[in-house]
Amino acid sequence: MSRRTVIAAAIAAASLVFGASFAAASSTGGSLKGAGSTFVFPLVSQWQANYKDAQITYGSVGSGAGIAAITGRTVDFGASDAPLTKDQASACKGCQEIPWALSSTSIPYHVPGVAYGLKLTGKILANIYLGHITKWNASAIKKINPGVSLPDLKITPVYRSDGSGTSWNFTDYLSRVSPEWKSKVGVGTQPNFPTGIGGKGSSGLAGVVSRTDGAIGYVDEAYSLKNGFKVAKIQNRAGKFQLPGLRGIKAAAATITRVPKSGELSIVNPPKTQK
Repeated sequence: MSRRTVIAAAIAAASLVFGASFAAASSTGGSLKGAGSTFVFPLVSQWQANYKDAQITYGSVGSGAGIAAITGRTVDFGASDAPLTKDQASACKGCQEIPWALSSTSIPYHVPGVAYGLKLTGKILANIYLGHITKWNASAIKKINPGVSLPDLKITPVYRSDGSGTSWNFTDYLSRVSPEWKSKVGVGTQPNFPTGIGGKGSSGLAGVVSRTDGAIGYVDEAYSLKNGFKVAKIQNRAGKFQLPGLRGIKAAAATITRVPKSGELSIVNPPKTQK
């Protein structure tokens, strides 16, 4: 195809692994100890099951803690969904960053009586997390969901309370779709969210969403599937409303044709066409 359309704006993200050196773990034996991203934990768990001859231990402690662990050399590798800052790279002497996984950030919501696949835009998401849109029956949400009965229910934004690469990717996305978010909050692994409730780790965030009527959050799609969450359709730059999934991840990744010198890549809000 000479024209490639990106069909997902459900936030696609790259996960990084980094370390000073790697032990000789393989199918013939050895051991590796790692820590970091909760986002990538479901995938690492599958790898652990597949490679039974190698002893692989992984602490799902969050990207920030993973960076601290490899910097302190208490693990063989750390995992983060956010790239190292210049200061972190300097402190983690000799560490190498390697992209090792792709996934999508889903937007789960807990709204009784509202079915799976509620439509949201990036601007609406930003305004929810800025505290501007506070009810599920707000006019902006009703306008793009005709025929959906939306309750007069308070929206409770849920965010990661710990240092999180998922937060970095989510706030990177919000910064790209909302100038106000970019100027007031910006991008970070542990930003100062203007409103909402915090949950530690992906499981902690999922737990808050699960038990809070009116909640909305952001978490790797694997956690939404595991918890049976209803997930929003997010409008992409082609104007289509899409759910997270493999097809969208692959389409977003396909827009990357070169790696910049900084090594930092962002595919959270890919262009609608390439070539």
